[in-house]
Amino acid sequence: MKFKGIGLFALGTLFGLEGVKLLSSKDAKKAYAHCTAGVLRAKDAVLDQVTTLQENCTDIYAEAKSINEDRANKDNGSCEEDDSKS
Repeated sequence: MKFKGIGLFALGTLFGLEGVKLLSSKDAKKAYAHCTAGVLRAKDAVLDQVTTLQENCTDIYAEAKSINEDRANKDNGSCEEDDSKS
């Protein structure tokens, strides 16, 4: 039982050391660079979409505000007409 734990620890250490060597190889670094470049391109695409969405929301908000102002002016105008008829 005791040797099993020591053996598993030694095996884990060996795999860990080999994993570090594998992850720090030139091919792995090249793959990391390509993955990172892809993530950066995706980030740029998302930011472009967010900017477009923000612009559209700003336009919609301005139009809705204008509609509400027109309605308020129209309602105020009809109230003034009602007051003048009395």
